[in-house]
Amino acid sequence: MPAEPTPDLQARPRPAGAPGAAGTGPRRGGSVFPGRPYPVGATWTGDGTNFSVYADGTSAVELCLVDAGGAELRLPMEERTYGLWHSFVPGIGPGQRYGYRVADRDPAKILLDPYARRIDTTSYDVSVVSAPGVDSLGRSPLGMVVEPVRSTSERPRVPWEHTVVYEAHVVGATRQHPGIPPALRGTYAGLAHPAMVEHLVRLGVTSVELLPVHAHADEPGLLLTGRENYWGYSTLGFFAPHPGYASRSGAELAEFVEMVDTLHAAGLEVLLDVVYNHTCEGGTDPSVPLSWRGLAPDVYYVPGRDITGTGNTVDPASVAVIRMVTDSLRYWADDLGVDGFRFDLASVLGRPHADGFDPASALLSAIAQDPVLVDRKLIAEPWDATGEGYAVGRFGTWWSEWNDHFRDTVRDFWRGAAGVRDLGYRLSGSADLYGGDRRPWASVNFVTAHDGFTLRDLVSYQHKHNEANGEDGRDGTDNNRSANYGVEGDTDDPAVLAVRLRQVRNLAATLLLSTGTPMICGGDEIGRTQGGNNNAYCQDNPVSWTDWSGVVDTSGAPVTGSPEADLLAFFSRTLSIRKDSPALHQGEFFEGRSPSTGDGIPDLVWFNPDGEQMSLDDWFDGGRRTLQMWVDGRDVRGHSPDGSPVSDDSWLLLLHSGENSVEVTLPGEPYGLAYTPVLDTATATGEPADATPLGAAVSVTVPGRTVWLLRATRDEPVPTPDQPADAAG
Repeated sequence: MPAEPTPDLQARPRPAGAPGAAGTGPRRGGSVFPGRPYPVGATWTGDGTNFSVYADGTSAVELCLVDAGGAELRLPMEERTYGLWHSFVPGIGPGQRYGYRVADRDPAKILLDPYARRIDTTSYDVSVVSAPGVDSLGRSPLGMVVEPVRSTSERPRVPWEHTVVYEAHVVGATRQHPGIPPALRGTYAGLAHPAMVEHLVRLGVTSVELLPVHAHADEPGLLLTGRENYWGYSTLGFFAPHPGYASRSGAELAEFVEMVDTLHAAGLEVLLDVVYNHTCEGGTDPSVPLSWRGLAPDVYYVPGRDITGTGNTVDPASVAVIRMVTDSLRYWADDLGVDGFRFDLASVLGRPHADGFDPASALLSAIAQDPVLVDRKLIAEPWDATGEGYAVGRFGTWWSEWNDHFRDTVRDFWRGAAGVRDLGYRLSGSADLYGGDRRPWASVNFVTAHDGFTLRDLVSYQHKHNEANGEDGRDGTDNNRSANYGVEGDTDDPAVLAVRLRQVRNLAATLLLSTGTPMICGGDEIGRTQGGNNNAYCQDNPVSWTDWSGVVDTSGAPVTGSPEADLLAFFSRTLSIRKDSPALHQGEFFEGRSPSTGDGIPDLVWFNPDGEQMSLDDWFDGGRRTLQMWVDGRDVRGHSPDGSPVSDDSWLLLLHSGENSVEVTLPGEPYGLAYTPVLDTATATGEPADATPLGAAVSVTVPGRTVWLLRATRDEPVPTPDQPADAAG
């Protein structure tokens, strides 16, 4: 069909009460004052709104005001400063919908303000938006003027060495929780509901990391195939909360801030997964000018380069991009109270023009030195869609990083595919990657994340099962490092189920007791499954939603005695031990140093199964499946959350991944006179079946596939069987 003609600039009726109507007062250029270039975006002043948008390289920009009925008033913007077109319009206030039209490109397209604080819809008509010359008014998202909203809560300010991250999806975590009212499930308000807050506090995490809550829209390729982007890694607006996560229409800003304040009141931080490396506008086939692509495509994007795997790459070398990203981060942090950010495909932000990675690049440096952001947690996903973008361990001092070395090493050890050489690095904070000026908490340790198998699926599936994604199984990684223990997927075989649950506890214990910053994938603590789907990005359904039925009944009351409830108890117990034991999450790397007592005992000692210190041959033995890690708690390098010095008991962490039991000799003096079992993955909740202290240098039988944590004390020796207790010593 022929393209719809571009609307005449004066043909549209004016909205009631809009500038230019009778009684609007003095005006310049029809009804517009020059305004100011900063702040960028739409800023309500009380008697009008200042509009500023970046669209350099064009001869004209029109501000388009749209009323509730869809009538449009176009106002030419006559002032341009630093590439920013700006106008002040009296009488315009919160609730006004607006967009922009740009000459020299496609003035038929009404474009979303990249700085919009609220977006009226995240849907669009891909056939209209991608058709040159066809007016997209009514078929494309618009920005909305808002009244400023600010968080009023006190931030928890959890020190890095005490941080435990819980990765969650606003919808997935709450959609099926029977303790949350149906109207609030899948929303910001649902995440702030007491039922959810109580679970997080009981679990023992400190920081909730939310999958993208920036307003996002489905990419053209998904729309054309009838799918949707559930995860939200397809940003439509870097300043607007996603409207679909609000329980009340138009309340997303208020509800988001209420959620932040509620979680803060419970002592929980809020971290956001942010996607500044690409947008929802896809590639050039089809071209979908919703915002940036219609305003200044060669400034916002790297022309002709895709290092994100999405069809477009935001250019971190652009001053406009640097300003937009840092303005966005400051807004979420300062105004909305967010405590930190996890940067999706963060390597892209360090690759100006999509060239080589530079940790001192302009955008990464701008983020790290920002006076607001320097007080927030900054976490990098240190890779992109290319080999050149793999930058684990290469980000700067101010950054923490997702550590995929930890993930792969721990998975391989517990499935019996590797020895202990790399495991030693991972258990002790990955100094090989983050030593020097960085700290152990720079390593964000994880075994599972939203991208990949859940913890339950990791021990239930040998292969991915992604048929429901509609890509003929081509999507998702094949490098899962998983095991099914004899049956692919669900089974009622009690022996297989027992091994799987034990391996889940082993993986979780290793994660939570390793030095560094542990991250739990939401739902792993209660056995969430995705049925073997390791890339459920387009599954907004029970495949992705957490099933709470094993821990909460239909009335919302706790369930006890189920495998899921026992697993939750295991996670809670392990995290409680970690919290109360600063030696297990120290703020500095182990150095083989002796404490201030001067007795020459190092801060960290490794032992083989014979109770002897590990040799080079031991470390390089690829068949070794047993490792003992002794940590001295007398000279803990770190502080309590309030900054005071801490001390602790010494600890022995014993890991055995072999299928069969093994004889292990515990370390002798001076490392401990007694070893008291505190955690045992052989039991459903981790509580040792026998907490009787074990003596120094005693030989014990460790069952196959087991983690023990033992408190090492030097106070009183344990009596031997032929020695009465009162004669010990």
